[in-house]
Amino acid sequence: SYTLNYSLFPFFTLLYEQSEEFGPVFIQEPDDAIFSLDSDDKKVIMNCEARGNPVPTYSWLINGTVVDAEADFRYSLIDGNLIIHNASEAIDYGRYQCRAENSIGTVQSRDALLQFAYLGAFSGRARGAVSVREGQGVVLMCAPPPHSPEIIYSWVFNELPSFVAEDSRRFISQETGNLYISKVQPSDVGSYVCQVKNTVTNARVLSPPTPLTLKTDGVMGEYEPKIEAHFPQTVLAAKGITVRLECFALGNPVPTITWRKMSGNIPKKARLRKSQAVLEIPNIQLEDSGSYECKAENTRGGTAFRGHLQVYTLPQWISMINDTQLDSGEQLHWECRATGKPRPTYRWLRNGEPLNSQSRVEMVNGELIIHRLQQADSGMYQCIAENKYGAIYSSAELKILASAPVFSTNPIRLIATVGKDVSLECRPRASPKPRISWRKNDRRVQIMLLRNNTLRIINSSRSDEGSYVCRAENQFGSAELTIVLLVKEPMRVELSPIRVEVTVGESVVLSCKVTHDPSLDVSFLWLLNNQPLNTQQEGGHFEYIQTQSSTADLMIRSILLKHAGKYGCRAQTSADSVLAEAELLVRGPPGPPGVVIVEEITDTTATLSWSHGVDNHSPITTYNVQARSPVSLGWQTVKTEPVTGNMESAMAVELNPWVEYEFRVVATNGIGTGDPSTPSRAVRTKEAVPSVAPANVRGGNGRRHELVISWEPVSEEFQNGEGFGYIVAFRANGTRGWKEKMVTSADSTTYKYRDETFPPLTPFEVRVGVYNNKGDGPFSEVVTVFSAEGEPREPPSEVQAFAISSSEIKVMWKPPNPGPGRPQGYEVSSWKDMEQEEMGKKKRTMGNETTMLLTGLDGNTQYLISVKGFNSVGQGPASSPIKISTKKNAPSLPPGNLMWIQEGNNVSLSWDPVKARDNESEIIGYKVLLRQEGRGHSQVMRTPNSAVVLTLPEGGTYIIEVRAVSEGGEGAASAQVRVLTSSGKLHSAQTSLKLLRQLSNIVCLKPISKWHRSPSLLFAVVASS
Repeated sequence: SYTLNYSLFPFFTLLYEQSEEFGPVFIQEPDDAIFSLDSDDKKVIMNCEARGNPVPTYSWLINGTVVDAEADFRYSLIDGNLIIHNASEAIDYGRYQCRAENSIGTVQSRDALLQFAYLGAFSGRARGAVSVREGQGVVLMCAPPPHSPEIIYSWVFNELPSFVAEDSRRFISQETGNLYISKVQPSDVGSYVCQVKNTVTNARVLSPPTPLTLKTDGVMGEYEPKIEAHFPQTVLAAKGITVRLECFALGNPVPTITWRKMSGNIPKKARLRKSQAVLEIPNIQLEDSGSYECKAENTRGGTAFRGHLQVYTLPQWISMINDTQLDSGEQLHWECRATGKPRPTYRWLRNGEPLNSQSRVEMVNGELIIHRLQQADSGMYQCIAENKYGAIYSSAELKILASAPVFSTNPIRLIATVGKDVSLECRPRASPKPRISWRKNDRRVQIMLLRNNTLRIINSSRSDEGSYVCRAENQFGSAELTIVLLVKEPMRVELSPIRVEVTVGESVVLSCKVTHDPSLDVSFLWLLNNQPLNTQQEGGHFEYIQTQSSTADLMIRSILLKHAGKYGCRAQTSADSVLAEAELLVRGPPGPPGVVIVEEITDTTATLSWSHGVDNHSPITTYNVQARSPVSLGWQTVKTEPVTGNMESAMAVELNPWVEYEFRVVATNGIGTGDPSTPSRAVRTKEAVPSVAPANVRGGNGRRHELVISWEPVSEEFQNGEGFGYIVAFRANGTRGWKEKMVTSADSTTYKYRDETFPPLTPFEVRVGVYNNKGDGPFSEVVTVFSAEGEPREPPSEVQAFAISSSEIKVMWKPPNPGPGRPQGYEVSSWKDMEQEEMGKKKRTMGNETTMLLTGLDGNTQYLISVKGFNSVGQGPASSPIKISTKKNAPSLPPGNLMWIQEGNNVSLSWDPVKARDNESEIIGYKVLLRQEGRGHSQVMRTPNSAVVLTLPEGGTYIIEVRAVSEGGEGAASAQVRVLTSSGKLHSAQTSLKLLRQLSNIVCLKPISKWHRSPSLLFAVVASS
């Protein structure tokens, strides 16, 4: 056997492509371009690229004239791209074509139009004023400057950025640029400036102003419309673009514009813009062609304008020409076809030059026929389809062949089997076609020669073995092919078992044994239903086992239903291929039944039918009917009579009325339950009187004199029909007649009844029923519900307030007397003496607390305070306001001139006393805070004096600060003192200083004359803030 290394194919292909010559083929052709004359870079690039072997060279045409890039310095070529330096409209505007050429031939690109974008300036000459009567129409001319390409018009009123807003009375034509005012009003008087914007460069220029004034000789009376702006009588539009048709009229009253298409309807995609003055048709198609009419009407009359819209299409290819190889002397027949409106015409190019009809050349309607081809006819051909709106090109290479016969493979060894027909092919590459002859063992043979020069041997035998030679010959030379034919005994294949039945999940082995000529190698291929079996994609269910060269087994594990079918074992040698087949039947759960059909539906039943599905070789025993609705949790089994395997219908019972159901059927056999059928179409059961009463009827809360009744709504599943609602019935305890109220919303959960006559917490008997369009359903059980106790009726009593500090007041009160309207909490209002209560603050308790601390108040200020109770119904009355003043503010100055010294583990600290100002609270003492650096917790020491002794543990850095304390709160903090204790010694420094190594070099020394005397005290350190 022989093995071919396919990994070398890309390499061989690459070598072949590099060596084979072919003509130029465009990769990129030049496109239409618009170049801005305002651009800083005065350079235009027209792109062109082609592939070919040999590599193509390039040249360019402008309006049909060859560009001489060497003689004109403004042009340069880089690869195929044409670069134009210092481009100008006068010289360079026009149509450009690229030509690509190599030794095979020349091709010419499509046309590309080069345009230039610019926007000139308006004439500087002043524009005269336009004077009209009030009510008269007017047209203000824009007279735009020279420009290319399109521009956008707008009008400025008086000064920027005030632009004229278009409406039914005012219109700006994007065709003429003029401003049309159908009926002038006094508010229109002013100065008007036309602004134009280039769509490519975005440049803008403004016209001189045009003043609009009103004449004083009267007001213009009413007059019939006159159309001043309209689309052309013939509009030409390319298929696929958006078309805008304009129509605007002057008139008094302001005319109304309407549109119609004379034959048929205006396209649905069309849109009316600018108060119907513009009909816009996007993505226009051929069927949108026709006559369109705009009509302007007012109470004085009407007028109309009609024009024709013509849609044209550029040529588009239906069929194109392809590269062709023919022998010399044969006939070439090419045909290209294109659509377009107008219908395209055709012309042909050969190597970029026009091809004309002559004795051997015919050109008719896109067909090219060349008789008796010659070597000179080789080259690049182009078919051009064109109408007046554009042209398209199709290119192909014609190659004329002329070569002696060549055989790609020689000799060939061919093996056949006894009794089979054998075909010996002889297909050399040659041009023109060669003459063919055969011989065997150097003797001429005439067994059976077919038209394609194939030698056919019928019912081959051993005697047919030998060497066969095919000779091919033409005017350029000759060649021979040798075929060595060997004839072997045919192969026999046996596959067992031929037919086998298994159950899903079981395993089976198919064995394939071959009898063949021992000189030949045999290979095996397994098939399932005539398709090669890919064990990699079957999830490990299949395994090939080959223990001998002539035997191959296929093991199928954990069989699935999809594994059933016809298995084939194909044994193949270089001489023969034989297929043996076996059938595998798989028993399993049933397949899905056929589509379920709802035959009849009532309020609680559904008659269903279906067709049998496959039983997978095990008889179906039962069917199970399932249903689902929008309110069910997926599919649920519904109640039916027993449905045996031979039945194809059933009645589902005990369904809910007026519920939309889908039904499906599941089949079961002795092996298991199969997949469900496709669901039926959704059907709704008939309506019925409701059968389920509301649950959890209860009540309470509400405002005074209200009875609030609530319940859990009945789900849609149990409403049983349209027009579902509730009947709320109630009566005071001890009375006989029921009051009934209808609640028409199925989603309602509450009903409120108000009666000023019954006192709070009056007991009522309550029940809630249901109804729908079919009638009344059941009521719930009777429950007792109390009417609302209402909002609190009395204010809290004994309200007191105490000033805690300059910003805090504590308020205390007692609850109101027990009774209806019990508070669930309290709201405290506080406001300054000179303010309204609404300007103050309100704060609520978390529950029934009877104290509250008010914070964030201003110092030395008198406040009024009142308290009111509230509950879920509302607020009760407020207590009478009481007055209370906050304490004066805390001292604003911090303790100063801090001094501290060390004595053992103690730090003695002193400071200058703080003096309160007139508007500040008197000092009642000081608070000293001590904390270890890095920890949040502080030790606090209070003292009435301006000195204190602190005991510090050994080790660590401590921070000390002092605050003055008054009735108004704590004052500002002193400068912080940092004290470092290490090895039983204390070091100190101001907060901003680092740890001191030589304390005496940095700290300020001060005599200790004010301190108590001690022999161990040498100096004191003074810290100031």
